[in-house]
Amino acid sequence: MNAIKIRDTFVGMFVLVGLGSIAYLSLSVGGARLHSGNTIELFATFDQIADLKARAPVQISGVRVGQVTDVTLDESYRARVALRVDSSLALPYDSSASIVTSGLLGDRYIAIDLGAEDDMLVDGDEIAYTESALVLERILGKFLYNFSTSDD
Repeated sequence: MNAIKIRDTFVGMFVLVGLGSIAYLSLSVGGARLHSGNTIELFATFDQIADLKARAPVQISGVRVGQVTDVTLDESYRARVALRVDSSLALPYDSSASIVTSGLLGDRYIAIDLGAEDDMLVDGDEIAYTESALVLERILGKFLYNFSTSDD
C-alpha cells in the first residue's frame, strides 16, 4: 500500500511540473512577461506597416528592448504605432524607427536606430524619423510591370 501512495505522489508531481512547463512555454511564445519592469510609451507614424502586429518586438542592435502595444490609424490615415520600451534606455530625440522583417518572409518588428542628439525621448513622445515596411509583393509587381512594358 505504501509503495502505491509514493508512486501516485511522484506521478502527481510529474503531471504538475509538466502542466507548469506547458503554461510557461505558452506564455513565453505568446509574448507575455511576468515582470514588465518600468517602461515608457513612445509613438511612431508610418505610411506602410505591412503585417506589423501588436506584441511585435522592438529591438535595438538585435536586442529586444520592448514591444508594440497598439496599431491604429491617425487622422491622415497613416498607421500610428504605440511602443513600450524599457525606461532605463536613453534614446536620443533624433532616433529613427524602421519596420523590418526577420528573414525573407518572417514576422515584422520595429528596429530603432539611435540618433546623436543630447535631448532624450520621454514618455509619450513621437519618434519623428520613421521608415515604412518594404512590401515584397509591391516590389515584385513594379518590377514585373516595368519588365513587361519595356518589351513593347
